[in-house]
Amino acid sequence: MAHHGDLARRTRLSGPLRRGLVLSGVALAAMLILALFIGWWQVDGPGAQEPAPAAALPLPLDEMSFSLIDHEGRSVGPQTLSGRPSMVFFGFTYCPDVCPTTLADITGWLDALEADAQRLNVVFITVDPERDTAETMARYVGAFHPAIRGWTGSPDEIARAADDFRARYEKVPTSNGSYTMNHTASVFVFDGSGRFVTTIDYHEPREFAVPKIRRVLEG
Repeated sequence: MAHHGDLARRTRLSGPLRRGLVLSGVALAAMLILALFIGWWQVDGPGAQEPAPAAALPLPLDEMSFSLIDHEGRSVGPQTLSGRPSMVFFGFTYCPDVCPTTLADITGWLDALEADAQRLNVVFITVDPERDTAETMARYVGAFHPAIRGWTGSPDEIARAADDFRARYEKVPTSNGSYTMNHTASVFVFDGSGRFVTTIDYHEPREFAVPKIRRVLEG
């Protein structure tokens, strides 16, 4: 009788266990269905992001018309970038975080490309011409990869260049009576024909950024 009683108790206990397993399976299936629905909503459904309008994309280089100087005082412009793939980044030398971090990232990408880095134009254009003279730019970019060129110019020409690249920036007063600059933080990538290809976002991992650049070099 004791044997049958133990069996009955195990049988009674197995009922809740079976129900728990069934409920867990149902919950897991519901979570999977929800995840698939969310993925559809964000990619193909009503929640999908609209493509960027053409007006928000940088112009092809041969349609740009700005004129600046590089950190050695030489005249430069969109024609300077013709014939080779290019990476262009807007920022300023007084930038506390985004600019030095991005230029350090670019240095790492160029190091990873090794000899292929010589096939790229790499340009850092200031959005703060009031403080960023050619001499200041030379000192600043000198702390990073030697392929990086610093470009500056008059406020009007900087504004024209930013407009051609569809970059945005604004002067922001600070509490100490000085100012900082808010600006577009992405790196613009162009192919050898001067056509805009893609952007590399701020803090984008090297394992994503470097293949993007290689594809442009191989294109």
